[in-house]
Amino acid sequence: MKIVSWNINGIRAIIKKDFSGIIDKLNADIVCLQETKAQDDQVVEALEGIDDYEIFSSSAERKGYSGTAVMTRIKPLDVSTGIGVKEHDTEGRVVSLEYDDFYLVNVYVPNSGNELKRLDYRQGWDEVFFDYLKMLEKKKPLIVCGDFNVAHREIDLARPKENYNKTAGYMQEEIDGMDRYLEGGFTDTYRHFYPDRKDVYSWWSYRTRGRENNVGWRIDYFLVSKSLVPSIRKADILDEIMGSDHCPVMLEL
Repeated sequence: MKIVSWNINGIRAIIKKDFSGIIDKLNADIVCLQETKAQDDQVVEALEGIDDYEIFSSSAERKGYSGTAVMTRIKPLDVSTGIGVKEHDTEGRVVSLEYDDFYLVNVYVPNSGNELKRLDYRQGWDEVFFDYLKMLEKKKPLIVCGDFNVAHREIDLARPKENYNKTAGYMQEEIDGMDRYLEGGFTDTYRHFYPDRKDVYSWWSYRTRGRENNVGWRIDYFLVSKSLVPSIRKADILDEIMGSDHCPVMLEL
């Protein structure tokens, strides 16, 4: 089984950049998308013509903002959106699918924002989302993927010293949130295979032409329950694929 996760930075924008051709080449069983920036009907309309996938999406109340979607060739047993907490479920950030042997949770974690205005909100989100994952895990192991909006370690961003405790995505509070996931029983699949690999990132700023100079951040992850680790065949960052300020990340089971 091959699963791909990708923050596409707007589904109506990326569909104009040969998205369907990229999906064909990826040939994934499941594709998880973040930051669709569209309502549910607009997601379905944008993906019309891409065959073989069922589409499940969650959109924000605020139009053109946030949003997640899952394209799957494997019929799920059940699908849900949100994490069951009203204040966190207005932005379309989570789609969860139940399969025979695991839950797949697609997430777009809130960004702490310019001037860190949402850092407190983000901390609360991390706690509640972790609790939601552990609730699901009581029934089946989890695969959790998406844009977590945090670089976990120094090797996960090009300029750690310049950004530590100054920039959204590399605040200690956000790092603590990722620690909670990993210390709480989840495995970072990319680091499982490549514990010390540097200079491989999944997001680059458009404003600073970061991709041309590979000044980037690894903020897109696949986390899995420890019981699934023996089933992992491969984890990768597909940084050759263009179309967004993020590139896709991939997991093979």
